Formats: sequence, C-alpha cells, structure tokens
Amino acid sequence: MPVAAPPVSEPAPLRFSVSDYHRMAEAGVLRPDLNVELLNGHIYEMSPIGSQHAACVRRLTRVFSAHVHPEQALVSVQNPIVLPPDSEPEPDVALLKPRDDDYASRHPRPEDVLLVVEVADSSLPFDQEVKVPLYAQAGLSEVWVVALDEDRVHAYRMPESGSYREHALYECGDEIALPRNDIAAALAVSDVLGV
Repeated sequence: MPVAAPPVSEPAPLRFSVSDYHRMAEAGVLRPDLNVELLNGHIYEMSPIGSQHAACVRRLTRVFSAHVHPEQALVSVQNPIVLPPDSEPEPDVALLKPRDDDYASRHPRPEDVLLVVEVADSSLPFDQEVKVPLYAQAGLSEVWVVALDEDRVHAYRMPESGSYREHALYECGDEIALPRNDIAAALAVSDVLGV
C-alpha cells in the first residue's frame, strides 16, 4: 500500500529587520517611488493617498502646529519612526519630543514619540488590526485613528502587554486632549475631521 506524502506546507514569509530594510533601500531594491512600510518584519505596499485623506493630514498639521509650541513637541508628517527590531511605520502625523537636530542623526524611536495619528478611510481595519497593536507592543503611549468614513476619532491609550487598555471614541461636538500636561490645548474633533 503506498504511503501518502506529507502535506507540502507553504514556506514562511521572509521577515526583515530595520537594518535589512535600510540596506534594501540603499541597494535600490526598494525604489524611492514605492510607498512601502516595514511592519512586524513584513514589507507592505501602502495604498495611494486619496484627496480626503490628504486633506485631513494637512488639517491635522495645521491644527497641531497652531496648538503646539516647537519647544513642547515637533509635528512630523508621514515620516518614519523606528520600532526595533523589525518595524518602521510612517504614521500620517506624529508629535515627537523636541530635539536640537530635529532627528537628523537618526529616526525617532518609541521613547521619542508623544502621539501617533493614522488617518483611515478604506484602511481602517488594517490600521486597527495591524498598526495599533504594533504601536502598543512598542509601548507608544497614545495613538489616534481618524476614521473618516465614521466621522470619529478612535483614541488608544495606556499600552500594556501588547495592547491598549483604553479605547475611547470621539465624535463631532467632543474635544480630545493632547497627550502632555504641558500642552494645555484640547482639540475640537470637528476641526480634526473638517466637518
């Protein structure tokens, strides 16, 4: 009687470190025109940015810049944050601890990040299921996901054991406080959403 061959399993997907990712970019494997991010060791091609998404990022940049003094935080727009050992997301907006060199010598690390904001239209499930847990595992203290299709902001706070203990929802008419005591402003959610 013939013996059945063992099932053929799929090979495990390749995982890359942040240094692998940088070497690939330096070698031209990752072209500068590609919109990619390294998340949990995997390289994801990100969707093109639509006009509503872009408008929200511009609005957030304007609102944060009006409420946050450069000595309190730096407003960083669609720039990398290194989450060792194998992630380098590029959140839509981040508030960073100030540095004299504006992070010219290295990308920000988790301890440099005050707030990360992701703007979601069609990407809401990906942001909530992939990016938010990644930020929690890295210990980022606060993450906002601006859900354009829902007209609300999801705020995640208090990272613990790879997830956030607090998930609050803010809608038009609400205010959402910025994450540091020395930044006294609270933002109107309607200003964030543009409605």
